[in-house]
Amino acid sequence: MAYEKLAQPLTLTRGPSWKNRFMLAPLTNQQSHDDGTLSDDEYNWLVARAKGGFGMVMTAAAHVQRVGQGFVGQIGAFADEHLDGLSRLADGIRENGAVSSVQLHHAGSRSDKAVVAHPVSASDVEAAGARGLSTDEVQRLRDDFVAAAVRAEKAGFDGVEVHGAHGYILAEFLSPEINRREDRYGGSPKNRAQLVLEIIDGIRASCGAQFQLGLRVSPERFGQKLLEIRSLIADVMAGGKLDYVDLSLWDVRKVANDPEGKGRPLIDWFMDLPRGGTQLGVAGKILAADDCAWALEKGCDFVAIGRGAILRHDFPKRVLADAEYTSPPLPVTEQHLIDEALSPTFVHYMKNWKGFVAEPA
Repeated sequence: MAYEKLAQPLTLTRGPSWKNRFMLAPLTNQQSHDDGTLSDDEYNWLVARAKGGFGMVMTAAAHVQRVGQGFVGQIGAFADEHLDGLSRLADGIRENGAVSSVQLHHAGSRSDKAVVAHPVSASDVEAAGARGLSTDEVQRLRDDFVAAAVRAEKAGFDGVEVHGAHGYILAEFLSPEINRREDRYGGSPKNRAQLVLEIIDGIRASCGAQFQLGLRVSPERFGQKLLEIRSLIADVMAGGKLDYVDLSLWDVRKVANDPEGKGRPLIDWFMDLPRGGTQLGVAGKILAADDCAWALEKGCDFVAIGRGAILRHDFPKRVLADAEYTSPPLPVTEQHLIDEALSPTFVHYMKNWKGFVAEPA
């Protein structure tokens, strides 16, 4: 039953339905230009996934401030100079049958020093050489997330996802370990979530009624507290302002590390939350048809595919054609990845993933 559901359209509160339950996870690929404008390589990588059958195709993290750049070759959404490329990309994704989204991002203290010499964060992070933002700067950051969403809508994208996961700046605000602020953006869990909530409100107020809005969160690592993230997700789903939550679990089958998790599978902490009209999806080592069906059987509405989509541009088509499908075993050759529409730059980046790319013979 769950396997058959993968092929069913997903209707969201706003905007177009996704033709199936597969979302391309936002994946760092380092393929765009130094100024954040779209490259042909990044265009080709993403449009190939639309051709490959994904119901929704999301860009890599797109930084909303120049100081928020996380890595070399990151696509940008912080200036109008990015509009032409974003418009081209939105058109290419739509023409190939997928709904489109830009992931909005600020790297915070995790910025690569090669691109940001003086990073910023929720509070000072000495190990990263990052300073805490002033209250005025926090509000500017909020406004820049909103402005980037408006820019994505103007470019023709169907929606945006706010990146609140993986230790980047919004996750730093959520963390009681990193966020030591004494203004209204620090202290209680409610205050530490305030920036995320204000960004959601701002995008809803500034973009069209049918513009889709998602939020990515991760409940572990980087100073996150499982039960606080569970409470945040419960609140935002109940609030009705989001169309979906994208829950990054590192591994959808893993047991919670947080002592509060009581040894339960991490996914089980979220499936029982009332959703209203908000769809809930998961990401994390979903590499086979069985993984996809298992996630829907658990109660997810969709699956976000990362490395499975790197290995096969047409992962959804393969899964829907074969209930026994599994991704190619690792490592794969450089030529395999080139054939799947990764540029040599992206292939070089993938060599940072231990055991992913085979050494040349």
